[in-house]
Formats: sequence, C-alpha cells, structure tokens
Amino acid sequence: MKFKKLMAVTASVVLSASLLTGCSSKKEESADKLSVGIVLGEGSINDQSFNQSTWEGLKKAEKDFGIHVKYLESKQESDYIQNIETLVDEDMDLIIGVGYQLKDSIKDAAGSYPDQKFALMDETYDKIPENVVPVTFKEQEAAYLAGVIAANMTKTKNVGFIGGLPAPGVVKYQYGFKYGVESANKDVKISEQYANSFSDQAKGKSIAKQMYAGNVDLILSAAGDAGTGAIEAAKENNKLAIGADRDQSDLAPENVITSAIKKLNVASYDLAKELVEGKYKGGVEKVYGLKEGAVGMADNSGKHIPENVMKIVEKESEKVKNGEIKVPKNEAEYKQLTK
Repeated sequence: MKFKKLMAVTASVVLSASLLTGCSSKKEESADKLSVGIVLGEGSINDQSFNQSTWEGLKKAEKDFGIHVKYLESKQESDYIQNIETLVDEDMDLIIGVGYQLKDSIKDAAGSYPDQKFALMDETYDKIPENVVPVTFKEQEAAYLAGVIAANMTKTKNVGFIGGLPAPGVVKYQYGFKYGVESANKDVKISEQYANSFSDQAKGKSIAKQMYAGNVDLILSAAGDAGTGAIEAAKENNKLAIGADRDQSDLAPENVITSAIKKLNVASYDLAKELVEGKYKGGVEKVYGLKEGAVGMADNSGKHIPENVMKIVEKESEKVKNGEIKVPKNEAEYKQLTK
C-alpha cells in the first residue's frame, strides 16, 4: 500500500509540473480546500443515530469553514480498508472511521500511511498510533439519567434495554441504564436483549414487540437502525421509548419521551475545526462526558417528563458531574458498584 501511494504521489507531481501553466484557478482553489472523509461501519448514513450525527457535525463544519466533506458506507467488513484506501487516494486531509468496527482497519491504515491524519469515533486503543485521534464518550452517564427517568415513568415497573451489537459504547448504555433504574427504584425489573445488528430494523422491532407484550412499558434502545425498528414498535403499540445517540423524538413524537444524547456531531465538528486551525494532535484520546456538555438528555425532555422527575434528573446530573456518583461502563464495574 505504501508503494501504491508513493507511485500515485510521484505521478501527480510529474503531471502537475507538465501542466503547471495550464492549471485553472478552479483547480488551485480545489487543491487549497481542506477535506474530511468518513468511513461508516454497519448501518446507513441516515441511521437516525451515530452515523447520521457524525455526518451532521461535518456538514456544519463544511458550512462554517468551507471544507470538503464526504462519506463512504460499508456493506461488509472487507469494505472498511477498501473505503479507507479510496479516501487516501483522494488525498483527504483527515479520514475518520465511525464506530468500533473500524478500529483495526484504521490502525492498519495509520501504519501504512504515517503522514495521513486519522480519527476513530466511539473507540480507542491501548497504544494510540501517533497519527490517530480516538474519540470516546461517557455514554453511561447519559444512560444513567435515562434509567432514573425510566424508573420514575414506568407504570408496570418493567422496563427494557435493546442493544445493537455489544460494542463498548453500547455496553456503556446498557450498564449505565441498569444502574440508573436500580438506583432510582430497586423494584423495577429490567429486560435486556441484543439484536446482534445495527442495521436490522425488523429484528429491533420484533424484540421490542415481545418486550411490550411481556408487560414492559418503556424501552431504551441503543441499536442504530435496529433501534429505529424498536421505536416503531413503541409507536404501533402505544408504549414509551427512549432514544439514543441523538434526539430521536421525530421518529415518534408522542412515544419517545426523551433520548440519551451523545453528541458525535460536536466531536466531528471539533475534529474538523482543529484540522482547519492547524491544531490536530494525533496519539491523544478525546473523551466527552456530562461535564463537557457532550452527553445528556434531549433538550425537549420536559415535554413528556413531569417537572418533579426533571428536578430529580438535574440533581443526579450534578452528582455525576462532581464525581459524587460513579456510573459503571461495563459489567465488571457494575458488579463492583452493586455488590
């Protein structure tokens, strides 16, 4: 891959020299414009979740800074490195892998192209490559608040959690939600199930329908497109739902009472802004949580949630921010905190 890129650069230099006098101002302008490309893992760009949120941040950066942005969807695992290669060949200034599924491919590409700037959304490394910026979120903190809301809003004392794949970010949602529910009301039971997919809407809908039929009246789904199916089930069965990653109330305005937000749009915008300002710094992880204002509950939560419950959530939020409450991000931490 290094040889391929070297040959491409050499050919470009020779061609540029031979056509120097004939370059148009349009080409010069295009060459000066910074560019950011993203490679998606599973799910579409319009997944109403993390892919779409990441893209929205870059589209805002495109408008604010005049950069060029582009995305490539991946239909299967073999597409990951191929899509990264495509963006490298197109001389993208920054290439972002969206989701934990891109972890290995971004690392491999970073080793092959040490001068290329990379970022990875929603995952990190034990040893971070010098030309990669991993971005992670404290999803468990937003999920904890969602759990507090669920425990106070359920009428059947049965709530549910649906995950897409057991990615680290989804696991954070799962255990943060459980901890929030149990901290608010130990009598509330929690049903948990994974769809084993971020793209299968039918599977997400089927799991949600089964949960609702089993006396669950509120579900948090952190499952990408599969979560969209779960919300559709809430709408059809007149039940309650909590969205994830971005405000999903538009999918079912009367059923989605709130969403556990993680602002991938803020993170992707920040990455583009740092690139434009010459402040890109690889080899260092960026972490966003409640304290940084990058996770939390949707702004319109007060529409469906009573004022007394919102006050409880505000108090719990402050306790998390100041470290009074530690929220588990995985099963091991959950067991340690609840033993």
